[in-house]
Amino acid sequence: MTDRISTENMTDDELMILIQAGTLDAFNDIVDRYQGMLVGFFLRNTRDVQLSEDLAQETLLKVYNQAWDYLPLGRFRGWMFRIARNLLIDNVRRRTNDALVQAVKWQPQTEDNALNRIAEEIFQPEERVQHVEFASLIDELLAEIPEDQRQTFVLHHYSELSLPEVSEIMEVPLATCKSRLRLAREKLADKLHARGIGPQGLQGFTTI
Repeated sequence: MTDRISTENMTDDELMILIQAGTLDAFNDIVDRYQGMLVGFFLRNTRDVQLSEDLAQETLLKVYNQAWDYLPLGRFRGWMFRIARNLLIDNVRRRTNDALVQAVKWQPQTEDNALNRIAEEIFQPEERVQHVEFASLIDELLAEIPEDQRQTFVLHHYSELSLPEVSEIMEVPLATCKSRLRLAREKLADKLHARGIGPQGLQGFTTI
């Protein structure tokens, strides 16, 4: 009997090579590694929990079915999120849902890191906001900025993709990607300051 291959510490490319060879355990590891991140990406663009979960599952199914199309060159996340964005374009524009999201499956450490990066880039070092309130506000305000800027922001901050990866996924020049990210940050900062979250409105908030 063949022992189970240990895949826990493998890179994405190594897992994809195993998937191409028919190893189901490797695909399960890809699902465990990226399902929460994909749900978060779709949620922040659709504000629909069920739709986001469905699109995340559909993305992962396409990853499995299209595994033979993937070249192991260290660019798996960009390849996967390009599939995800295409599904978003195909599905979300046909389905509109303005319901406020109350909860979502998310990897806490990933969200903590993202929120810390957002706070560092939007606010000055002395400015801090309460974690829960800040997370809720960011999710609410993301729905108010243009789609291309929102997707760029979410892919970079929440999905932890580099700007070159995001520009490839969005199929725009790197300069355009940088401009969209800058505009997204500026608009979020303006909207947060309009809500009293700024140099004068942060008194009494706690650092997490």
